[in-house]
Amino acid sequence: MSAETPAALDLFIRLRLQFRAWRGTRPFWAGLFVLLAGIPIMYFPYAHLTLGQLTIRMSTTAGAGSLIIGALLVVLGISLWFQKHVRTFAGTAAILLGLVSLPISNFGGFVVGFLLALVGGALAIAWAPGEPEPDTKYGAAAGNGGTDAAPAAEAPEAPVSAEATAGVDSAAEPGALDMSKSNEPYEPNDLSETSPVNGANGRRSAG
Repeated sequence: MSAETPAALDLFIRLRLQFRAWRGTRPFWAGLFVLLAGIPIMYFPYAHLTLGQLTIRMSTTAGAGSLIIGALLVVLGISLWFQKHVRTFAGTAAILLGLVSLPISNFGGFVVGFLLALVGGALAIAWAPGEPEPDTKYGAAAGNGGTDAAPAAEAPEAPVSAEATAGVDSAAEPGALDMSKSNEPYEPNDLSETSPVNGANGRRSAG
């Protein structure tokens, strides 16, 4: 195997992927069917069939009309590839031209061009652009860079009963102020017994 074979294969794959992406953004098959419908409609009125010494001419008096219908179908098919916003008009026109080709162009190119025009026109009318898929990697959106983790669910808090709340309120810490007696005057615990309230005037009372 030569060294040029892998490079040529890579080029073929790249071109194939580019054509696939281009084809997916437009009514490709509708345009192809409409384009192919114009070929038999244009060809058969000007064709000659020779059987031995016998030459059969299939042209009709409306040969110019067949040529115009076929050329218009070809133009509509190409327009569907490069001007996808006219798909509704082009599809409707292709169906009408296919119907007109029945009495003008040998039954619409022996029904072949007529059927291709109907199918292509219907596909063109029914086609709609798809929404682009988000660029994802490893299941995470590209906008987050794939590094943002889902927030952890917070654990539900355990319900606190009324009895436990009452027990906490009743059990006061040592050294804490009893706020239930806040209306009474505050008297400090004077251990030196020198307070005038004790009536000792700074001296320890005798026995």
